[in-house]
Formats: sequence, C-alpha cells, structure tokens
Amino acid sequence: MVNDWRRVNLSINGVCGMTYRILIANRGEIAIRIARSVHELGLTPLGIYTNIDKKSLHRRFMEEDREVSSYLDMDDIIDAAIELGADAIHPGYGFLSENPSFAEKIVPKGIDFIGPPPEILRLAGDKVRAKMEAEKAGIPTLPWRNVEDADDIIEFAEEHGYPVLLKAVGGGGGMGMRIVRGPGEAERLYEQSRKEAENAFDDPRIYVEPYIESPKHIEVQILGDGDKVIHLYERDCSVQRRHQKIIEEAPAPTLAQSIRRRIIEDAVKLMEHIGYINAGTVEFLYDQRNRKHYFMEINARLQVEHTVTEMITGIDIVKQQILITYNGSLTLSQRRIGVRGHAIEARINAENPVTLTPSPGTITHYSEPGGFGIRVDSGVMEGSVVPAEYNPLIAKLIVWGSDRGEAIGRLRRALKEYIISGIQTNKPLIEAIINNPVFVKGLHTTSFLSEERDRIIEYIRRKEILHAALLAALAYKAKPEIKAKIVSGSRYASYTDGLTYARTESLKRKAWIYWALLRSRVSRRKRIR
Repeated sequence: MVNDWRRVNLSINGVCGMTYRILIANRGEIAIRIARSVHELGLTPLGIYTNIDKKSLHRRFMEEDREVSSYLDMDDIIDAAIELGADAIHPGYGFLSENPSFAEKIVPKGIDFIGPPPEILRLAGDKVRAKMEAEKAGIPTLPWRNVEDADDIIEFAEEHGYPVLLKAVGGGGGMGMRIVRGPGEAERLYEQSRKEAENAFDDPRIYVEPYIESPKHIEVQILGDGDKVIHLYERDCSVQRRHQKIIEEAPAPTLAQSIRRRIIEDAVKLMEHIGYINAGTVEFLYDQRNRKHYFMEINARLQVEHTVTEMITGIDIVKQQILITYNGSLTLSQRRIGVRGHAIEARINAENPVTLTPSPGTITHYSEPGGFGIRVDSGVMEGSVVPAEYNPLIAKLIVWGSDRGEAIGRLRRALKEYIISGIQTNKPLIEAIINNPVFVKGLHTTSFLSEERDRIIEYIRRKEILHAALLAALAYKAKPEIKAKIVSGSRYASYTDGLTYARTESLKRKAWIYWALLRSRVSRRKRIR
C-alpha cells in the first residue's frame, strides 16, 4: 500500500498532487472507460496490449503501454507493471479481475490491486462458499446440493421437484449451467456441465438447485472498505440470452418498494457479514409468483452494467474503486446517495442479431449517437478491426431519462443514429427488444427472449425487408456509380445507415413500390433462364 499521507491527500482534494500510476490490465471499452476516470483524478493511466490489439483504440488513452503475450498471463502483466512503474493495477472485468492468485502475486511486488483482497475474491469465486455465508447471514437462498454424479441430481430432484439447475462452483457467466427437466437427462447434462466448468474455470465441481421458471434477475451495487458498506441501489438484468446479459436498467421496473427495500437490505447485510472491500455486486433471483427473492452470487469486481447505476446516482464507481484502494477507506455516506431518473444500457456486440454468432471484421463506417442523456462507452472507431479471439462486445450504449418511458424513447432514437458498417451487430435485436410490449411494460424475465423469440425474429426480418426495399429505392433512383455498387453486392450499409430518420420515412412509400418492381423483374429473369 502507498503511504498514509498520500491517501489523506487524495481523500481531501479528490486528486493526487504526486504521481500515482495505474496499469489497466484490460482492453477495449472498459480499458478506455477506466483510463478516463484515472485522468480525471489527475493520475496516470498505463496500458497493455497483445499482438492482435496493436491498433486497438484503447492504446490511445494510455500515457504509456507495453505489449504482453496474453491478457491472462499474470507474470507478463506484472512484469509490464513493474517496467512501466505502476503503483497499482486495475483489472477491469473479465480476464484476471476475479482471480485471487493474480491479486496475491501483485501485493508482494509493492503494487496495489484495485479490487477486493484475495480472500474476498476466493470466497466470492466459490459459489457454494458464498451461499453458505449467505445462509449464516440470514439471507434467503434456494436449497442446494453438491453433485458428484447423476444420482445426486436425481435424488435432489425427487425431494424438490423438476426442473433443477446445474451450476459451476468455480464461476458464472452461464458457463456450466444446464437445466435438467427429467431423470433421463441427468447423466448427460451433468457430464456436459462438469466438462464446461473445468474448461472455463479449471474447476469441475458442480452443484444443483431448483430451477425457477421466469424469475427477475436483480443485482445490488455495493461499495465497502471492510468496516463500512453502502449501496448504490439495484439494477434489473433480466434480458439475457444463454445466461449472458444484453440489456440492463436501473432502477428495476415493476419491483414493489417493499421488495426493493428487502433485497437492498439483504445485499448490504451480506457484504457487511463478510467484510467486503471495494466495489462489488450481490445478485438475486426474484420469483414473482411467490414474491420471494433468493441470493444467487457475489460478483467481486466491476460489472459491465455499472454504467446504469452511475447514471442514476451520479457516482463514478471506478473513481470510488481507486479512492478506496488509495485511501484504505470509503468516504461516501449512504445519506448522500439518491436516485434520479431511469437509465438503460444496451450491449452492442459484433454478432449476427438472430443466430448470435460472432461477426469479426473491419468497421468501415462508424458514427455514434449524441444529445442529452446519451453516453457511449466504446472500444472501436472507423477502421477498427474486431478480432475473433475476444468477446464480441464492442460498445455499450447507455441512455438516461427522467423516467423509464423517456429512457426507452431516447434509446430508440440513439439506435437510429448509431451507424456501424462493415460488420454485423446485434442492433436489430436491441431494437426488437425495446419495441416489444412485454419489455415496454417492464414485465420481462430471464425467459423473455425464449418466450418472445418468434415475435422478435419477425420484427428483425421485417426490418431486413424494409432495408432491402430502401436499397431497391436507392438503386432505382441513385447515380450510376452508386447503383453499380449496390447492385454488385459490395459493402453498402453506409448508403442506408447514413440516411436520417426523416429521409428514411419519406422513402418508405416509394421503397415498397420499387421493391415490388425489382422483385417482379428478378422473378421474370429466373423464369426466362
């Protein structure tokens, strides 16, 4: 840890007069987001990159950086930190952010780890241990049992009923999760779950618990210093595919105030019980049928969706992480934190919006939305190469409104303005979700995408038809050189994405006529051939 007088200086002034150099052990949008807060505190951001990321945008936001073999190579990253003169390392999320061994290796080198200490990381990373601590603290949990073979699953289900859910002890993110709906599936799904958990977390242990059909996924943002714990209210993260979140919002809609209060109180109670330090999240499942919530897990790191909490509270969570590490204490008080308005985050992924398969490649045209209440945390720009080797998340589009209705309207407008060409993105999926009546009413659960799949795909298909119609209109009326490019099938997205909303609307009537005309011509050509 750094000297006490330096901690006091930062606590009082908000910035440090001396040099405090922070290595950001991550890439893409989160590395840029952290670097901005580091700059605002008057500190020095340092970076790392791999050979694949030599031209990555996040390098431009670092004062200095160094190439490493991998974002998972602990020794190489620590060597880079020492070489660059880092006083601390911020791991961001993913990669090594929840690895206790990484934190343990850093401290003996005289480098601060901006995150929970190793013992907290180890506890949170073991989902069974975390459930046991929750039970000790009097927090409601679902029944559970360690699984050694398929018979354990069947015995548990005979007592609690099907379906049941297999989960990895050593991690989350949907890895190792399998729903068992009958005894005939137990052995096969157990083997799948165990192998996936071992590959993902180097830990094959599995446990089983009852599977709640269509719950809400609610999480509470926490800050602590080991002695004091405060909350920054809750988020709803129920819109998920394959147990991966797509859209998050704060505060949680349709949640009764009494339920909201109990969930937040239980989150604080648990984190006080374990003496939590730094930023973290307590996650719950809320069963709307019986109006009960159950502890699910602790995420001992910065969450992807932390942005919506920042937008409604005005608290920069990354700055607070740094201040807690630097000062050794939490200076915020609960009474100073309130909620204003509503915020929604949409994760923009480089992937097919229907199949959700990754879509790596070069971004040929890129233009971000703007205006009041809009924030874009992006890791790309025009000309950026989206590699196949990393997570397809390329940006986060966050909107704020005075209420949820205004936030949804603002997100609709922002998506129309957001232009990304050269690769496929999940923008059409986001549009389909936020225009779905179930989402608009705030009634969505973790089963939302599977239950509304047909309606969502139909929405996306209709948008594709309109897109083709607009192309037909452009091809029919465009200048010869543009028409040739469109008809030849070369990259054309910028010709349509670049249209303003008003121009798109004015083209719709003619577009359908031109589309029908073009389709009939194509049909005649096929018959002639």
